[in-house]
Amino acid sequence: MNSPKFYADIDAFDNFSGIADIGNYQKAPDDWHVIIADVQASTRAIAEGRYKDVNMIGAACINAVLNISRKKSVPYVFGGDGATLMVPSSEVESAARVLLGVRDLAAKRFNLVLRVGVVAVAEIHRQDGPRVLVGKYRLSPGNDLAVFSGGGMELAEKWIKSRSEYLLDTSYSDNIPDLSGLSCRWEPLASQNGLMLSVLMQATSTEESERADLYRRLIADIANVTDDVAAKPVCNANMAFRWPPRGLAAEIDLTLGSRKRYVHSMNLHINSLLQWMLDRFDISVGGYRGQQYRVELRSNTDYRRFDDTLRILIDCSSEQADKINALLAQHAQAGILKYGAHRSDTALMTCLVFNLDKGEHIHFVDGGDGGFTAAAKKMKAAG
Repeated sequence: MNSPKFYADIDAFDNFSGIADIGNYQKAPDDWHVIIADVQASTRAIAEGRYKDVNMIGAACINAVLNISRKKSVPYVFGGDGATLMVPSSEVESAARVLLGVRDLAAKRFNLVLRVGVVAVAEIHRQDGPRVLVGKYRLSPGNDLAVFSGGGMELAEKWIKSRSEYLLDTSYSDNIPDLSGLSCRWEPLASQNGLMLSVLMQATSTEESERADLYRRLIADIANVTDDVAAKPVCNANMAFRWPPRGLAAEIDLTLGSRKRYVHSMNLHINSLLQWMLDRFDISVGGYRGQQYRVELRSNTDYRRFDDTLRILIDCSSEQADKINALLAQHAQAGILKYGAHRSDTALMTCLVFNLDKGEHIHFVDGGDGGFTAAAKKMKAAG
């Protein structure tokens, strides 16, 4: 195996239930590194109504690393208040540097504290049991998302949050990350069925096959409770574009770089006005094709993720949410599942746009008022 191309060479699967098929995973090479970045004190930011800023910082971590790497070669998972990535040893120094740039930007522009830590895959594999297993889930042609299994990511996160030797704390005065492609222009996505339910589920069995069986059953059970299509948090009816976008100030702050602020701000205001017009009147210019972009966006939405924890955002009714909570509680009482769920009226969307001509763009969604971060805190509180 060519180690730097490890992830690029993995065959993708198209059905999300494939996250429960061990045959869809490859063991990560020992010369790769796990990088985890997360916003600390995100509960305070949520209470202040700043969860969109938190989402933007999490997405910026992914964007910064992708912009210095071969995009198809870097596995990543968006976590709401942060991100998990993997890079080969040849890229770990440069990835760490740009992430420290995002950390400094988060502190300077948003008054948020971003924690960044790195763990060598070899160190995880020296432990008895946990492994870093990597798979690739295909949203659409040209748009893949990583999935992680084996317990290695969970262990890496535990180490980074509890042991200072894994944390990065260097600062560079000239470290300005390239965040081109990051945007935040869609309005909050209103629920079409009653509420947006952010759910985190973590199987507790030590047996890999038992964990896989439970995840497969959870995906099927949730699909049975809801209508699979109607439960998607992004649809044409709730995709609203206004001008100027409410998230434009955050986009300006993050993508400013070394430009003059008033010039960059004016350019993004003009660019977003043009996008509004193209969307409103279904006009095509260059790689942007009005209504086709909306269709592609709905296909390229990352509302289901897996990184040793199953995360799903569901647009459902209150009654459906109650049924989902009941079935999760049943598994929790049986001692085979830990879970957390959070209800909100809306979802938030943050976009990474790579190549519009080829339809290469990914859209991260998270529940409003805390979303997956709030659900994670409930899961932790439940023990």
